[in-house]
Amino acid sequence: MPKRKVAVAVSGGVDSSAAALLLKEAAYEVLGIHMRLWESPRLDYQAHRAENICRILGIPYHQVDLQREFESHVVDYFCQEYQQGRTPNPCVACNQHIKFGLLLDKALSLGADYLATGHYAKVEHSRDGHRLLKAADTGRDQSYFLYTLTQEKLGHVLFPLGEHSRDEVKQMAKQAGLPTATKSSQDICFISQKNYGAFLSQRFSTLPGDVIDTQGKKLGQHRGIAFYTIGQRHGLGLASGKPLYVIRIEPEHNRIVLGPEKELSSQKLTAQKLSWISGKAPREPITARAKIRYKSKEAEAILFPRDDSMDVHFTQPQKAVTPGQAIVFYNVDEVLGGGIIDSVEIGA
Repeated sequence: MPKRKVAVAVSGGVDSSAAALLLKEAAYEVLGIHMRLWESPRLDYQAHRAENICRILGIPYHQVDLQREFESHVVDYFCQEYQQGRTPNPCVACNQHIKFGLLLDKALSLGADYLATGHYAKVEHSRDGHRLLKAADTGRDQSYFLYTLTQEKLGHVLFPLGEHSRDEVKQMAKQAGLPTATKSSQDICFISQKNYGAFLSQRFSTLPGDVIDTQGKKLGQHRGIAFYTIGQRHGLGLASGKPLYVIRIEPEHNRIVLGPEKELSSQKLTAQKLSWISGKAPREPITARAKIRYKSKEAEAILFPRDDSMDVHFTQPQKAVTPGQAIVFYNVDEVLGGGIIDSVEIGA
């Protein structure tokens, strides 16, 4: 029986390197594939690291240039969302369109049966279908970013790190002589040091506008709505005797609304652009656990399906629910699906 062939997305970091190592040890026929995504001083350096890792592991190295597609599907989307007063999640978009879209297609065109990445998540394959599960290392679990995966794509995806802790991964990379044992990924790969403001100001012009309180009283002026997000307290440029937070962003009026912390809470939201791992959306209300951002805790909620959206009612109030962010639904360790937060009912 011929060996199963797997292409590993090799970034030059410890996680993808360890994924390739584990698959080679599991007797897969492994090849490395590196994506050139964003023009930066580190672009060639990262490619060199990825190629060196493949050399150490004794596997073929391939490179694919996806800079134009990355610009369109991820960077442009990121900027457009901020212009509309929303806070996007570019990692979700990258996984959907780039890694498990164009890169998966490339891997299959090279004759691979699977594409593997260094994500901390698990896929359970069976004749009845494929399930996406949380990683064993719950502190590193990245299943939140993968809810757009379909049954067809999951049939060609492997996550070798799903059963391992980050410490184990770093140790195995070190023992294998890989030069990546202490290298970590950045939060957003095309923005250094999370300097969103400077990046956005280079991409489009911004107009100042009014900052008001929830009663409509003018408090000052903002620099442009793209520089603010729901729940933000610092960097507002206002002197106030009490803490104020961004409660709402109104792009149609070019206006920022501030209020006290208690007005940040909400129990109802509407999500759109839904994706379900099983391929089947619920037709009746269901109870699930939901995450409104990657670092938030799961919260119990009832999901009420509509024609092309989902109303989500939380059992307990949630703080700073933010339009543009992904909301992901779980049943214990299984990812059911998710969508993009479209609107929020404050104070509900």
